[in-house]
Amino acid sequence: MTSLTPIPNTDLKVHPLCLGGNVFGWSADETQSFELLDAYFEAGGNFVDTADVYSEWKPGNTGGDSEIIIGKWMKARGNRSKVIIATKVAKFSQRPGLAPANIRSAASDSLRRLQTDYIDLYYAHEDDEKVPQLDTLQSFNELITDGKVRYIGASNFTGARLKSANEVAVANNFSPYAVIQNNYNLLARSEYEEDMAPTLTELGISCLPFFGLARGFLSGKYREGVVVESVRAAGVAGFQNERGWKTVAALEQIANAHHTSIASVSLAWLRSQPTVCAPIASARTVEQLREIMQVIELSPDEIAQLTAITA
Repeated sequence: MTSLTPIPNTDLKVHPLCLGGNVFGWSADETQSFELLDAYFEAGGNFVDTADVYSEWKPGNTGGDSEIIIGKWMKARGNRSKVIIATKVAKFSQRPGLAPANIRSAASDSLRRLQTDYIDLYYAHEDDEKVPQLDTLQSFNELITDGKVRYIGASNFTGARLKSANEVAVANNFSPYAVIQNNYNLLARSEYEEDMAPTLTELGISCLPFFGLARGFLSGKYREGVVVESVRAAGVAGFQNERGWKTVAALEQIANAHHTSIASVSLAWLRSQPTVCAPIASARTVEQLREIMQVIELSPDEIAQLTAITA
């Protein structure tokens, strides 16, 4: 059994792979989503990431679709106390931004859809510079005081805004952002490493990166000259170049040496980074899930090789 990873600044202990819930109600219907959640939980997983906006973008959906599926699953399995749930506010068209009234309403909506009375980790899904950070953090703090939220996090923030937000929290005795969730993977490095990583090191905060597999490109299913049928295929066009193909080739070589999947090597590189706690990745099938749940440890030479190729 894979050992759990403590998230700094919290008492949460999570599986080293956080299961992304963005596919629930999108590329995975309710039945498929239940199968994925069952397989993840049975394999020792305990950490699911979603948002109120998932998956509003699919025709016929209304938003909150992923939360509804997760809520139904937890109720059916009776396992709420054994699952750590992260969700978010700010990007849903019906509940945009980080104004105090919106945060309260969005949290109530998420709690109802998830069929629970508390959220383990509640993110500001994106920054909202129109609202004073004092007001936003006070609203989040009230949710924590009321027992509706355990910890808060920030997603898609800059290092400067995260730092100023936590200064405001400390000055007013509010709970600060305990984690960050930004885009970071082998092929998307410079923005995170130049701006966010130094801030996280200074503040002692960890990252739970999204797009850990670069929208699926680092799973190895995309190959030069091969057309992949996927609703997410268009999102990887920017990686289909010499740098991307070299990276996949190096990942494959290391994966073969470890008798594991390319995806697991990609995620292992992320976990080796000092500011990363547990990457987030999603799967559409149980087969894909098994690939991303393989937790391995890379040698210093293997980490250096991948770092050099993608620099």
